[in-house]
Amino acid sequence: MDWKKLADSLFPEGHTIVEQDEFLCGGAQVDGQAVAVIGTTGHTPIGVEIALAQARAILRTVREFPGMPILMLIDTQGQRLRHRDEMLGINSYMAHLGKCVDLARRKGHKIIGLVYDQALSGGFITSGLMADACYALPDATIRVMGLPAMARITKVPEERLTELAQSNPVFAPGPENYLRMGGVEAIWNGDLAAHLRAALAQPVAGDQRSTLGLQRGGRRLAQPVIDAVVSGGHVQRA
Repeated sequence: MDWKKLADSLFPEGHTIVEQDEFLCGGAQVDGQAVAVIGTTGHTPIGVEIALAQARAILRTVREFPGMPILMLIDTQGQRLRHRDEMLGINSYMAHLGKCVDLARRKGHKIIGLVYDQALSGGFITSGLMADACYALPDATIRVMGLPAMARITKVPEERLTELAQSNPVFAPGPENYLRMGGVEAIWNGDLAAHLRAALAQPVAGDQRSTLGLQRGGRRLAQPVIDAVVSGGHVQRA
């Protein structure tokens, strides 16, 4: 989806979002409440420049607008796979971005992620998966790694991975599978402005992804393992 059409749907009261080199930044009003908007567009890869731009925008929000909710609009093909970025330490830049998101949360900023087009690998981990809650549009593309690439890395035949993807959401792309695993809170259909208002009004209850994954049948062992570690007990396999 074009980010301008998305912004018009999300913010009927208006917004000041601007795009510069596929980086989105600005503000908006939701029922009279000011919201900071930070994101990417054009399937852009997250290199050192965009990682720093997002981090800078988050820190500016924390400094100048205490407690203001932050909406992260996500459309990225993942981290930029260039020798230059690797030599500059892209992993550290992306870790810095993740730390800035966590700092904002600790300072009382509610953080919502919305995958409106594409979310892949590290670009998704340091944005939507760092949010208090991540949502997606029905036509969004979400995956950590494509099955052909996964087959090359794991040496498992692609046909076998395709077969596994039919029953195990861990191997399968798409918002529905991430919904089953708890990585996506909900898929937004229809009135996007109403969905955003509801998400902003939702109390922050900590990281519920493993609990949701267990309830929805997409991740059956994550929460039992967490419970066993906390209690010092053993995992009961289903």
